[in-house]
Amino acid sequence: MPARPQRRGAARRLATGVAVLAATAGILSAANPDAQAGTADKHRPVSAADKHRPARTVDVQLLSFNDLHGNLEPPQGSSGTVTETQADGTTKSVPAGGVEYLATSLRKARAGHQYSVTAAGGDMIGASPLLSGLFHDEPTIEALNKLDLDVTSVGNHEFDEGATELARMQNGGCHPKDGCYEKGKTFQGADFPYLAANVTDEKTGKPLLKPYTVWTHKGVRIGFIGVTLEGTPDIVTAEGVKGLKFHDEVETINKYAKELQRKGVKSIVALIHEGGLPASSSYNYDCDSPGAGNGLSGPIVDIAKHVTPKVDALVTGHTHQAYACTVPDPSGTPRTVTSAASFGRLYTDTTLTYDRRTGDIVRTSVKGANAANHVVNRDQPKAPDMTSLIARWNKLAAPVAGKPVGHVSAEIPGRGSGAYESPLGDVISDGQLEALSPTDKGGAQLALMNPGGIRSDLAYKASGSEGDGVVTYGEAFTVQPFTNMMNVVDLTGAQLITALQQQVSGSNEASPKILQVSRGFTYTLDLTQSGKDRVVTDSVKLNGEPIDPAKTYRVAMNEFLAGGGDGFPVFKDGKNKLVGASDLDAFTAYLGAHSSASSPLSPPPADRITIKK
Repeated sequence: MPARPQRRGAARRLATGVAVLAATAGILSAANPDAQAGTADKHRPVSAADKHRPARTVDVQLLSFNDLHGNLEPPQGSSGTVTETQADGTTKSVPAGGVEYLATSLRKARAGHQYSVTAAGGDMIGASPLLSGLFHDEPTIEALNKLDLDVTSVGNHEFDEGATELARMQNGGCHPKDGCYEKGKTFQGADFPYLAANVTDEKTGKPLLKPYTVWTHKGVRIGFIGVTLEGTPDIVTAEGVKGLKFHDEVETINKYAKELQRKGVKSIVALIHEGGLPASSSYNYDCDSPGAGNGLSGPIVDIAKHVTPKVDALVTGHTHQAYACTVPDPSGTPRTVTSAASFGRLYTDTTLTYDRRTGDIVRTSVKGANAANHVVNRDQPKAPDMTSLIARWNKLAAPVAGKPVGHVSAEIPGRGSGAYESPLGDVISDGQLEALSPTDKGGAQLALMNPGGIRSDLAYKASGSEGDGVVTYGEAFTVQPFTNMMNVVDLTGAQLITALQQQVSGSNEASPKILQVSRGFTYTLDLTQSGKDRVVTDSVKLNGEPIDPAKTYRVAMNEFLAGGGDGFPVFKDGKNKLVGASDLDAFTAYLGAHSSASSPLSPPPADRITIKK
């Protein structure tokens, strides 16, 4: 599996583990023989030759982040902050993120480290703000090249535009429909390898991209295996994963860890686009501290407990949470499991102690202090090369991005709401209902919106780009970046109730996905119950009337939901489908119709779903 050539003279140190390097062997033979045998006499005089022998172990700095989602500029609203616990136990919100600051943070972190590698846990692109999304995420790949990213796994959002487009992100070339965005410039692709060990072509059975790669520097070799969550087809449009098969994360990692070890690579890091839920929302929460209890839960815990001990550290993502924990491997040895939240607001600094004699990472005394998350503060200098990159692409995007589409009286919480029903979710679903309620547009009676499709809050004031309360097209795009086409389908009342139950049962039981509902649709969630019983069925009403299980209703939703995405298979049974405008068009039309400079839109009360605790 030959290493991918590095373009433009980039100082990459990635290669596949095809054979043990002669340089490594030379270093090993030069190591202190007493130290190798573990019998060094502390009273033996140190000779001049000893002073020049390399140390038995070296510390390798692993810098990592995940779920950037093309956020080159500081994220808007609460998506651009992190929660920090203070010494007195109180918390405060800290502004964070922006690739100009991320570059500065990583470059400062690397200073003084002879061995430093930078890796990512997937979702670098996809669901991106307009600055990147308008150009099919070429700006983000350029930025990651400048960040000196060494390797990343794929995430589910790398498949938003399909396997062919992902290959273009890796290899370069202009977009097949939109062409090249700048005269005389061809997109060069990623200088770093995307890894997709558990994604194979259905016809050939071969991996879609490289399953692993090996970072090498002065005889130190560390293998990286990259996987995305096995359930990617459930959260990506069918077109995006067409012709692909997604395999079990643990089985895949264990398979390639064996292969790496057969090739002499004994130090291994798994990049896993699947994550967990820490017990605290603070980025500096110590989940390994005494009394922390079950500091980390969620899918990644079970994965970590079953991934082979051959893997020395797990860099994870997907849940957009911050944690730096240890989870015992199958042999009972502690192993670091980390995630740096999302949107470039944090980075993780992990120390891997590499044993030159064994070629392995020393994990006998791993503590939480070996890995920590750090804030990408905005009170530090911006990286000039990133400032220039952003300005260049902003100039190209300006004719579209700066167009006003509405006005708001205050920030309308969406992604950062933290509640089952968000004010922005109400606004979006109301816009979808309004766009598709006319008879010739589908005759929708209600609209349902998946919460994961709401990518941000609707900011009152974006990062200095416009006046207070003005909503630009770029800000609206940040909230609804997928441009999913709206569908209207027939569903019976019984199917509607089943959909509500699927929010909190089956694949969604552990982490509920509460649909945002349009005006007039109300019901109660009883959190004292479990599974589908959390939906109080006789509380489900439309415009004050109980839902009739035998009656047919016209329901609006985006094409992703209509295809059964996010664990809602009942929606695939919808009949008489009509395809309407895009979700973004419905959103911007609603903002334009219901707000003005003199009468801005206010955050709605979010009172359609009653929560019983």
